[in-house]
Amino acid sequence: MSRVILADVAKAAEVSTATVSHALNGTGRMTPSTRARVRALASALGYGGSPAPRILGLAVTTYGRTDWNFAEVPYFSQAIVAATAAAHSHGYALITLPSVAHEDLWSALHVAGVVLVDSPADDPIADVLRARSIPLAFDGRPVDPKPGEAWVDNDHTAATRRVLDHLAAQGARRIVLLAGPGGEHYTRACVAAYTNWCSHHGHLPRVIGNTHPWDPDAPFDSVLASPDRPDAVFGIYDYCGRHVLASAARIGLSIPEDLLVVCASEDPSYALCDPPVSTLSLAPDKSMPAAVTALVDLIETPGHVPVPTIVPTRLTLRASSTRARRPRHPPLSPSR
Repeated sequence: MSRVILADVAKAAEVSTATVSHALNGTGRMTPSTRARVRALASALGYGGSPAPRILGLAVTTYGRTDWNFAEVPYFSQAIVAATAAAHSHGYALITLPSVAHEDLWSALHVAGVVLVDSPADDPIADVLRARSIPLAFDGRPVDPKPGEAWVDNDHTAATRRVLDHLAAQGARRIVLLAGPGGEHYTRACVAAYTNWCSHHGHLPRVIGNTHPWDPDAPFDSVLASPDRPDAVFGIYDYCGRHVLASAARIGLSIPEDLLVVCASEDPSYALCDPPVSTLSLAPDKSMPAAVTALVDLIETPGHVPVPTIVPTRLTLRASSTRARRPRHPPLSPSR
């Protein structure tokens, strides 16, 4: 026997698939009799979507359909753990979707709602889920949020300025921003904040982009070996800090004497590097529970109007970005 899908229920009920989705999820506007009729038909046909499941989905769509294991990245691994705990606290299960999935998976995914992490512009997965009227919440501000969608993010402008102010206070005058290939709001906001900060402080901006975890060193070795090499680096992706340390070692630069380093990362092992690396945490332990709670509110409260949530970042300063101040010499005592 073939599996009953949403379109089969819509055809039998003579309504749209969006109406069926709303009826089964307890959302949307319709008469009680219509909602009851659609649910009864779905049950009679054996559709798996009746009643609405207490299951949430989580997907990282930063790089579109690029096949990569985001669970290996400390930020995303911590986000998954935090999201799972939050879902359980609300009485929901959570499934994590792979970065590359067949279109049929997204078209037939049977969940009450989905959290999308670092959704880029023109996210095809978001469009598929919207077409099915599945409630969405975003961890990381979406480029073009739709009415009725929730999002949680950090103030990346303030966080970037905080890091740059710290590096400048340590004497840095040629600060490079080491970015990545993502087109999500996070990267664009950090680059914009960095560029504006440099303009305001009279520094020449220099963004090194399109660095990948699998080919990180070649472009940055030449930057550190150049006559106008930077004296500080702010890496906004998790892997940047380690690659800067490795590159500096190959070039023969000392950290922090020759080069100051700060990295945005949730990896606790940065505290064990030589020297320990200063890190900026985006606090997924706070942002993901907030995103899950916002999604549950959308699912369980028809007509709920979500309010964006801003989660504070945490800057942990360590030896890689802190130059020891020279002690003042005490005044000489007069000779006897």
